[in-house]
Amino acid sequence: MRTAIDDMGATITLPDSVQRVVSLVPSLTESVALTRRESLIAATDWCTHPSDLDVTRIRGTKNPDVAAIIALQPDVVLANKEENRRLDVERLRAADISVWVTVIETVDQSLLSLRRMFRECLGWEVPLWLVEAESVWREPLNSKPVRALIPVWRDPWIVVGSSTFTGDLAARLGLHNIYQDHAKRYPQVALDELRASLPDLVVLPNEPYLFTSADGPEAFPGSACALVDGRALTWYGPSLVTARGLLTQQLSRPISR
Repeated sequence: MRTAIDDMGATITLPDSVQRVVSLVPSLTESVALTRRESLIAATDWCTHPSDLDVTRIRGTKNPDVAAIIALQPDVVLANKEENRRLDVERLRAADISVWVTVIETVDQSLLSLRRMFRECLGWEVPLWLVEAESVWREPLNSKPVRALIPVWRDPWIVVGSSTFTGDLAARLGLHNIYQDHAKRYPQVALDELRASLPDLVVLPNEPYLFTSADGPEAFPGSACALVDGRALTWYGPSLVTARGLLTQQLSRPISR
């Protein structure tokens, strides 16, 4: 056995090489499944990638079945400060289950956190897809920033605010998030205020809210709107390998209503 320190500074006990993993985070689920699928024994209902993933489901990110997780006796449970509740982490740790909590608010932080998760938590080699993702995101930004509005929900309208992974990734794609200095990470904003912000571009992802050409652009008449892949914009696992190229292409083809 060995000890390691997670992104929150907590010291946890782990076997030399982790063999039984439960993931409470879709991005981390995909990261583990693509690297060593046989080690992933359970994941949340929201863990949709890989699409053929066949593991025990333990409800959602905010309401995991703690009793079921404990019964599985995993070597480690993977969690995230933003996506999971402290209460659930504490309940698992009280049952002597090791929980590794990640903190991810920027692209660089995501790459470092994933590298630490594989090496220091799981005791595995760093996967080739992560090395490739690190290379992709080293490329400098060469475009002039575009003032952008990035909604992630409607009715009520919620947008990307400050200190988020999505906001940092958007900045690295040449977008100046209008709400990047807001006091909240995901503020709820009235539609009239969003329209009055006069963005050069409204970025509409297909998750967590499923914006489409018929649901979203009509709320911003006269504004250019780009429909983008939500996983590429908000996930921080293997999608990082292709996210930059895919989003750059999608952002270059806005539509107007």
